[in-house]
Parts: sequence; structure tokens; C-alpha cells
Amino acid sequence: MTEFTPWTALAGGAVLGISALILLLLNGRIAGISGIVSGAMDVSDPNAKWRWMFIAGLIIGPLLAAPFGTYLPEQIDAGWPLIIAGGLLVGAGTRLGSGCTSGHGICGIGRLSPRSIVATVTFMLVAVVVVFIVRHLTGA
Repeated sequence: MTEFTPWTALAGGAVLGISALILLLLNGRIAGISGIVSGAMDVSDPNAKWRWMFIAGLIIGPLLAAPFGTYLPEQIDAGWPLIIAGGLLVGAGTRLGSGCTSGHGICGIGRLSPRSIVATVTFMLVAVVVVFIVRHLTGA
């Protein structure tokens, strides 16, 4: 996953955009995974069924893409403590930012939401700073 693959990136982006558009047009829902997962966990939510189907699609998608030569990474260069800490930080950031990168970046910007544009710019700036610190200051 160190080489840029423009065609698969373009195809993946197109599928994400079309999927988000279909969900918005047919269901009136935004395809932000944090909202979808939190709604699926709420047993009193009458919309939990489509949320679970969406989550199942996220799990099944890579299996369907494998025959076309697209695979997920087989190795992650991090231990469980770092993975768990990262997951908790992402969860906290999602609550703090009122949504996740998919909700703001794909759906929010597509709807020209000022809040989502600011959130996405903030996500990207923080990512640039973190990569700079990790790669240039810590030597990792």
C-alpha cells in the first residue's frame, strides 16, 4: 500500500460518492459511519435494520473486490495498545467533531455544509501536523 494507484482510487471514490448519493436520495440519510454505527447500537431505533445492512456491506465489500485484485493490508505495523488507543482517540474525535471524516468529507462537503467544510479542513490540517511530527521529529 505504498504505491499510489490512481485507477483503483478513482473507482473507490466513485463508488463511495454514488453510494452516499443513493443513501441520501432513497433514504434521506447521510452515510457517516459514526452515526450509522451509533444508531445500529440503539435497539429502540426503528432504522437499525438498514444500518446493519450498511455495516454488513462494509465487511462484505473487500471480499467482493478481491477477485479484481484489490486487497486490504495483511500486516499492520502497530501493536494492540497503539491500535486500541488510536480507536479510542478516533471515537473521541468523532464525538467532539459531531461526525466522522466520511460524514463530513464525503457527504457534508457534497451538500456544501459550512460546518463539514471547516471540520474536513481541520481533519486534514491535523493529519499533516501528525504526519510531520511522526516522520520528521520522532524518526518513525
